[in-house]
Amino acid sequence: MSEKQSDENAALLRCENLSVCRGAREVVTDVSLELRAGELVALLGPNGAGKSTLLDALAGVLAPAQGRVERAGRVAIALQAPDLARRTVLANVMLALGWWGVPGHEREDRARAALRALGGEHLAQRQAASLSGGERRRVHLARAIAVRPDVLMLDEPFGGLDTETRATLLDDAVGALRSQARATLVVVHDRSEAWALADRLLILIGGRLVAEGTPRDLLERPPSALVARFLGFDGSLQDGGELLLTRPAHVALDPAGPLRARVTRAVALEDGVRLELELDSGRLYTVAPLPAPRPSDTVRVRIDGGARFARSVTDDGAAPSPQPALAPAPTVAPGVAQERRP
Repeated sequence: MSEKQSDENAALLRCENLSVCRGAREVVTDVSLELRAGELVALLGPNGAGKSTLLDALAGVLAPAQGRVERAGRVAIALQAPDLARRTVLANVMLALGWWGVPGHEREDRARAALRALGGEHLAQRQAASLSGGERRRVHLARAIAVRPDVLMLDEPFGGLDTETRATLLDDAVGALRSQARATLVVVHDRSEAWALADRLLILIGGRLVAEGTPRDLLERPPSALVARFLGFDGSLQDGGELLLTRPAHVALDPAGPLRARVTRAVALEDGVRLELELDSGRLYTVAPLPAPRPSDTVRVRIDGGARFARSVTDDGAAPSPQPALAPAPTVAPGVAQERRP
């Protein structure tokens, strides 16, 4: 590997055995991870898992209760709330650059470039108070990438948006957030956001890092029943000495299918119907096109995929069986916190 390639893939932030408290309560426990240049990593977890607390500790906003954090460059964190000053959009982005220490003669060009990357250049002269929620999020992201940190951390940058606005912003953000010189860590609430953005996923549940890997690897080989459940494996069957967990995509209605089931619930969707199916050995879910079976109907199904675990496994995250699948000091700028190089 060349020296240039090695630099591009270098670890820019690393933590080992990191535990973090808020008050007397330990919120993050024994987390070890690293962020490398060129990576876009998504941090997923249920509400209350400790995602924001972990970000604050990685950025230096919170001191660890135990363990250590090593930073090889400048770290910026963009908080959840897209708070903007009562100025124009362009002035807001330039203000963040001023807090970051960017020379005055560079600020306007960098601010406009960041807005352009997020599809927001047309907003430059608008007053921040006149922006919609989606536009405010767009400016908040532009402000974060404009400062060009070595490590950028974003706390739920797509939160609170309607489906259409979120999808549009997500499409624009995918390219803007990628940089071979930067490591980017994004806390997301929705799995679809993680799949659209990330090279690698980190899953935090109960303050512990319970899984990491590419989105595809984790879907095909979840390391535990706990992780599988979190990733949408909502169906379960007892199959001999094993527990088979499935997602709706693994279950298909098939007149020649080997399993007999009764429809217990049917929920209308935009392009079909979500069916709950009761079997002697468990419960499955699938999505069927219209016209679909109705509650109390009997159907035949087949299963293509899923994840198998030892039958003794519960949702406490115990290990699966060998068969994972079936068949200056930290300174806070307006919305952007920074940490300078040691």
